[in-house]
Amino acid sequence: MRTNWAASFILAVTLHVVRRALGVVLVGTSLALAGVVIGPGPARAVDVGESAPEFTLPSTTGADISLRDFRGKKFVLLEFYGGDFHPT
Repeated sequence: MRTNWAASFILAVTLHVVRRALGVVLVGTSLALAGVVIGPGPARAVDVGESAPEFTLPSTTGADISLRDFRGKKFVLLEFYGGDFHPT
């Protein structure tokens, strides 16, 4: 009897892990497809002197930082460069 109980327990745990992993994969795939299908919308260039569009990004500490947090309080320099993101 003990062997049957152990085998049933191992099977139940294995099925639970497989279901959980499948759920995570399905949710991740759904989110990725939604991001591709819906998308962020078309980007447009900002003219010189024009205000930057509103955006929010995660900081190095994990908290969200929004451009509106600095509006009227500090100068903000947005620098975009691709040199550090290409392998040498």
